[in-house]
Amino acid sequence: MAQRDYYEVLGVSKSASESDLKSAFRNLARKYHPDVSDVPNAEERFKEINEAYRVLSDDEKRAAYDRFGHAAVKGANSGAGGYQTADFSDFADIFGDIFGFGGFGGRTTRSRTAPRRGADLQYRVRLSFKEAVFGAEKEINVTRDEPCSTCGGSGAKPGTSPETCQQCHGQGEVRQTRQTLLGSMVQVVTCPTCGGKGKSISSPCSTCHGKGQERKTRRKKVSIPAGVDDGTRIRLSGEGQPGANNGPSGDLYLVISVKGHKYFRRRDHDILLDLNINIAQATLGAKVKIPTVDGESMLKIPPGTQPGEVIRMRGKGVPHLRSSTRGDQLVVINLTVPKRLDPEERALFEQLAEKMDSEVLPQERGFFERLMNVLGG
Repeated sequence: MAQRDYYEVLGVSKSASESDLKSAFRNLARKYHPDVSDVPNAEERFKEINEAYRVLSDDEKRAAYDRFGHAAVKGANSGAGGYQTADFSDFADIFGDIFGFGGFGGRTTRSRTAPRRGADLQYRVRLSFKEAVFGAEKEINVTRDEPCSTCGGSGAKPGTSPETCQQCHGQGEVRQTRQTLLGSMVQVVTCPTCGGKGKSISSPCSTCHGKGQERKTRRKKVSIPAGVDDGTRIRLSGEGQPGANNGPSGDLYLVISVKGHKYFRRRDHDILLDLNINIAQATLGAKVKIPTVDGESMLKIPPGTQPGEVIRMRGKGVPHLRSSTRGDQLVVINLTVPKRLDPEERALFEQLAEKMDSEVLPQERGFFERLMNVLGG
């Protein structure tokens, strides 16, 4: 049977880079390596893949193959089992990634006893509308692991100490040598005796049962800055789960949830307020007292104000986070029409109706577009 083109075997083009070749080989090795594959012809396919990669990953052999084909590298692929691996360090990296091996020559992995960062925690803080606008001090209950109060975090019964694990000699991991088609491979695994800690405890602490940590809930005061919104995340560095082996603690994330308000709505840093006025106030103009997040304030309504118009109150909105600037309060005017009139009011409206133009005109489209732009709709 004619030998397949090496580029075709790896599924790459002739212009493939070194990283392209390595990536292709890694993916195919995961699929066809006889130690992990269930494909019936996995061993033959892997021999073919291995041979193609060994030639194409060598610049001189690749150049010769590109010029003269398989004849240029004939005989170069013989070896135990019909193939060999020339660059063991390169293959060690690849198979270390695929199978978790320490490498052909025993390349070590990071020690299980190395410091490791603790996990992050999350806590939801519920605020009122005004608390979100102006900030607040809140007390929260944070539950996390802390050093055991009985053994001080050692995990051993008071008066005793953890001892160096006799199986891994304090490394937290042991090596297992395996014979594969590519030669001897060393797999590094967690020590089964100490569970990767490097220490063994003959007399565990009765409180934490040898873990060195116990679950505690503590009340903590946190400061919420002005201007937060629903969904805002605040990171408290180092307030999460403690790290392992003296590693740094994780972080605590406060997720803000803001309650709705009776009158106000929020759009970015602006506050929206719907205000109902009567026909006389809209026609003649008026000064009215309205609510703001700062308290009651006087608002001037110009004569001839139309329903849907927006009056902007500068600086009455939401503060920008960690800034002295604030958004605005946007007052949306609604016109209230009385449903019941006493005889005197009816007479006045009838007199007014006689003097007013009775023609009815459709509302211009541009008016509503301007309103939606203001309100962000």
